[in-house]
Amino acid sequence: MSPTAGVAVRGVYVAAALLTGGALALTLWKGLEQPANALAFGAFIAVGELARWGALPGEREPAPLGAAGALAYALLGECAGQPTTHGVLQVVCVVVAAALAGAVPHVARGSGPALDHVARRVLTVSFAAACFQPLYNSGELERWVGHGAYYPLFLVVLLLLTALCDAVLAAAMLHARTLPHSAKRMGGAGAPIPYTPLLREELRALLGIGSAVCATGAVMALSVAVAGLWALPVFCVPLLLTQLSFRRYAAVRTTYRQTIASLARSTEIAGYTRPGHARRVAALSTAVGRELGLSGSELTVLEYAALMHDIGQLSLVDPVPEGATALLPVAEQRRIALLGGAVVRQTGVPPAVAVVVELQADPYREQPLPARIVRAVNAYDDLTGGSGRTAGGVLGALEQLRLGTGRDYQPEVVESLARVLARGGLAPVPPG
Repeated sequence: MSPTAGVAVRGVYVAAALLTGGALALTLWKGLEQPANALAFGAFIAVGELARWGALPGEREPAPLGAAGALAYALLGECAGQPTTHGVLQVVCVVVAAALAGAVPHVARGSGPALDHVARRVLTVSFAAACFQPLYNSGELERWVGHGAYYPLFLVVLLLLTALCDAVLAAAMLHARTLPHSAKRMGGAGAPIPYTPLLREELRALLGIGSAVCATGAVMALSVAVAGLWALPVFCVPLLLTQLSFRRYAAVRTTYRQTIASLARSTEIAGYTRPGHARRVAALSTAVGRELGLSGSELTVLEYAALMHDIGQLSLVDPVPEGATALLPVAEQRRIALLGGAVVRQTGVPPAVAVVVELQADPYREQPLPARIVRAVNAYDDLTGGSGRTAGGVLGALEQLRLGTGRDYQPEVVESLARVLARGGLAPVPPG
């Protein structure tokens, strides 16, 4: 990690640690305000952290139940019609203590929460509490919005700002962590992944689990204000069942991807392509696609198409030398692409994947963006023989791609590929 990146990440850790230390010290000194409320919400958040069992790698919010409970406590103004008196630092203390209690079993198993996630949770909950609690406790919020329709609208706006704060923080930390490989592999050259695509992807993710967490937190705070603490178990059971269903869905998708990756390896096992070719093309295509602004389902289609882009070679009687289709005549490339698309359509993957595979040999102006990316990255891997570790191999391959930008390769895709490679590219994919 570069010195600048290290300073940025350490700054987030220090801010979260100072908030946590100050909150714990003040709460221990003054004691808990309304301890029943604190214990109830603490137990709810701890249960949410315990529900991390079976969390899958790469999930943006591995403990949505705990996150919703933390936001609800930060925005709690009344409990069963009685005003609350806890402040910002008590919110931080309860959230951190409950999260630590719920994380103990995970730490014992060696799968505790990531430090980045913990720091973000502390800072975003602190932001929400700091925007709400002083206004509520001073009476200013009641004078401004009262208790009618404007009150829940205020909570929604505040939660949107909190979600935006979390997205900005998450993108910044990812941006700061994208230089380690390039610094080692290229003598400190290169630059981190641009911040804007990372922020765009985080903002798009808010439409999924992020919006659900925010909406649940707001509804919980409003429900406890009317019904009291009995509203918490009412929310707990359906949320746990929803989280379990999401885990199963995510596990099915992971198995589905593994099946596609295994099918893609059939060309390697049969000796049609070099070992690791499909995985290298998929990994590098995904990196290029992310930089060009693709996310979510678009990246999934791109990854699946990149994994299966050579599947049409299984229909050939005579294998292509080393599977390097980029070196074949255009007509032969198109024939293999159409054969591959026909095979892909029989696998049950989304039709968009088959379209990308079928069009990967067409002129780039007639291709969708995923097909343009797969074609350029596949050609790069073919030209470098799967090993772009030498500067000459990388530069020579990129020069040939640039010479083909009149018809075969989109200039923006080639330059994006060059930027990804300048950052150190990707760690080499081992064969087999």
